[in-house]
Amino acid sequence: MNEYGQSITRLAYTYTKQQQFAEDIAQDVFIKCYEKLDQFRYESSYKTWLYRITINLCKDRLKSWSFRNVFFTEFFAKWSTSVESPEAELMKRESSQFISEKIISLPIKYREVIILYYYEELTYQQISELLNLNMPTVKSRLYRARLLLKEKLEGGSIDE
Repeated sequence: MNEYGQSITRLAYTYTKQQQFAEDIAQDVFIKCYEKLDQFRYESSYKTWLYRITINLCKDRLKSWSFRNVFFTEFFAKWSTSVESPEAELMKRESSQFISEKIISLPIKYREVIILYYYEELTYQQISELLNLNMPTVKSRLYRARLLLKEKLEGGSIDE
């Protein structure tokens, strides 16, 4: 929990867009991990296994009727450790929030590869295993996600 807790919560947040739901899912992930630890086959890393559980729980939660009726209002949490002027801090925070909002607005199949590649720093191979996709699909989704994100950041709107 100490080593992967924040990463799991962040990953869950990219799916649910609600901090409380993300924290609940993170707890459920570790409960499920504890219950199913004897079924871990060591075919992948422990981190990849936890991410796979997280993604599955997130997708299950997103499909649930109760979750679909929740109004999404939160965005990525903002962490800042540097001491800057209030103006610079505000600009940084607004820029970060703007980018986060654009990432959150991407279709899930593009959002998840952006998050896993850039925020979680997983390799193409790890993403491929995690999402049960072949490598060319991961690469093409990441390429397409970058194009969509660039378009959104420049003010256009490509909808899919």
